[in-house]
Amino acid sequence: MEPSSTLSDPVVSAESNGGASRRAPKKRMLVIVNPYATTVSDRLKNLVVYALQGRYQVEAVTTEAQNHATEIGREAVEGGYDVVVAFGGDGTLNEVACGLAGTDIPVTMLPGGRTNVVCRSLGIPGDVVDATEHLLGLADDFNPRKIDLGLASGRHFVFACGAGLDAMVVKRVDAHPKLKTRFGEWYYTYAAISGFNRHYLVGTPTRIRLRSEQGEVEGITSVAQNSEPFTYFGRREVRVCEDAAFDNGTLSVAMLKRAALHDIPTLMARCLAKSDGYRAVNHRQIQHFAGLKEARLDSLTTNASGETVHFPVEVDGDYIGDHASLELGIDPSALTVLA
Repeated sequence: MEPSSTLSDPVVSAESNGGASRRAPKKRMLVIVNPYATTVSDRLKNLVVYALQGRYQVEAVTTEAQNHATEIGREAVEGGYDVVVAFGGDGTLNEVACGLAGTDIPVTMLPGGRTNVVCRSLGIPGDVVDATEHLLGLADDFNPRKIDLGLASGRHFVFACGAGLDAMVVKRVDAHPKLKTRFGEWYYTYAAISGFNRHYLVGTPTRIRLRSEQGEVEGITSVAQNSEPFTYFGRREVRVCEDAAFDNGTLSVAMLKRAALHDIPTLMARCLAKSDGYRAVNHRQIQHFAGLKEARLDSLTTNASGETVHFPVEVDGDYIGDHASLELGIDPSALTVLA
């Protein structure tokens, strides 16, 4: 992946010195690397950094713990960088976005995770070599733009937030990173089926109430999206909500109203369908709200002691804990991206 001669610094004419040429200064780039991401290795990191040095002044730093990328992002604000690269999965990007939200420092991505939803949604290649070439090309077409970020009780998310069954699956998968790396979406499928059987068919699922300016509904799992699709199963898009976009200043939210075994096959078929006429939002057990500025989720379930049972929550594919309630909102034009 060595940079070719065509990827060297651009030569810019300078009329003030009689037609002599000079090299345009390289933009300063900070690459934040998650070494635990599915496809990231030291060798790959070194190759990527070497290639990017053909067009940028590159510094790379490796994260050491959860939320470390957020701290690094905040420090980058004072570091005078022209662009920050999140090299990892969607969770790495989420942490970087949390650190840079509200600033004008552009964020871009190199795919190092299994799914890389945001890369695909923004048109960044899903292959790290192709994405590196794409980023090299952006040195001559450096046009960052603003996108919205979602809010989950103050925590920013880039593309989606889930509460209930969806978050339970993420929680179980995150607890077994080796199996996640080895089996990918098939391990997510196993975690979803086994978790659904254990907690929603045999056990008593936590009931959640969604309240918004468009009405309220009760159910067992809710998804809020800031963009489409919700995720991917291999190369196929998984679509839940509709009318979600990075730049429309609103969220789209869906609620699954009940957990019945006979509903699951048709629901999954609709989520994976390519036809616009066969959509998840039209399923009889889905209540969908588009164009929301804010909403609230509350647990309606109590245990034998009368205490509220909390529900799991995930943002951008990372589990962030169990909550008794969750405030959903939108932070318009909060993140500057380069794609």
